[in-house]
Amino acid sequence: MPGSLTLLVVDDDPAIRKLLEVTFEMEGYRVILAENGPAGLALAQSERPDVVLLDVMMPGMNGLEVAVELRSQQSTAAVPIVALTAKVQQDDREAGQRAGVDEYVTKPFDPFELAETVARLVHRDER
Repeated sequence: MPGSLTLLVVDDDPAIRKLLEVTFEMEGYRVILAENGPAGLALAQSERPDVVLLDVMMPGMNGLEVAVELRSQQSTAAVPIVALTAKVQQDDREAGQRAGVDEYVTKPFDPFELAETVARLVHRDER
């Protein structure tokens, strides 16, 4: 059980946000939601999440741009980032790595496998 860990979900799709909110609340996380990149960045600064789930393809500011910005700010530079995307090509994964994404999960995804991935990331410093 993650305890009082905070998870930030940044996704422009309301159905995905709701699915992730329900899944991670069941896992014991405090879940905060943003529907676009700028809102996600603002929440990351004010709420200091323990992990960020980030949709890659969003209008305006895409998820990789958000990841680069999170990595460039001292307060969020070390926060684990999981990219959620329908982009499955190797060059897409490499772009995610260059942007500072820790894990790259392709849609459609299994919410419980995603929860395991997140748990592994938030507890990686405890080993």
